[in-house]
Amino acid sequence: MPKILIVEDEPNMRMGLIDNLQFEGYQVEAAEDGEVGLNKIISGNYDLIVLDVMMPKLSGFDICRTVRSKNIETPIILLTAKGEEIDKVLGLELGADDYITKPFSLRELLARIKAILRRSRPAPADQNKALDVSIGKLNVNFSTYSAHIGGKNTKMSHKEFEILKFLLDHKNEIVSRNKLLEKIWGYEEQPTTRTVDNFIMRLRQKIEENPNHPTIILTAHGIGYKLLA
Repeated sequence: MPKILIVEDEPNMRMGLIDNLQFEGYQVEAAEDGEVGLNKIISGNYDLIVLDVMMPKLSGFDICRTVRSKNIETPIILLTAKGEEIDKVLGLELGADDYITKPFSLRELLARIKAILRRSRPAPADQNKALDVSIGKLNVNFSTYSAHIGGKNTKMSHKEFEILKFLLDHKNEIVSRNKLLEKIWGYEEQPTTRTVDNFIMRLRQKIEENPNHPTIILTAHGIGYKLLA
């Protein structure tokens, strides 16, 4: 049974999420502010974190930054009352796997939780070898969600793994930004194409010898990207 941590300072929202996620069969713990939430994340073992952005003591952005700096790769969904793209992009760049803007429907949140938990499940052991590949400077294992450059561990978010896997599955083909949004995020209220561009930029920094002059993940101007293999 997946274990979810909710970090939310607003009591009614927090209790509503606890009740509904428990009703769906999840184990649920909660924290009422950012400081308590961070301590729980560091000391606990969760399958997913639902994290409010605007909180006392520590913001969701602060928590996300600290958690990823400690190499804790638990998937994170950010809850934000802000609709500006820059806030969404910042959250994703800090290592969040998804975000949802308040007010939201419970059905939408549950769909995103299920999608992330499904992607986070390890592949069967006999698939490990086939999913361990080298792409440019990067050696990546898509079954264990681990990555290395020159033998050293490299931090990557789940979204980065999923985007790279999709491009690899369609190597030497042009994949549109909209197709990536549809297949990787997979819900109706999608991020903008700028979000995709930001993730591609981060992947190039890990893969390319010269990210400013890519030779592996190429841009199809006005359309999307192509991974050469």
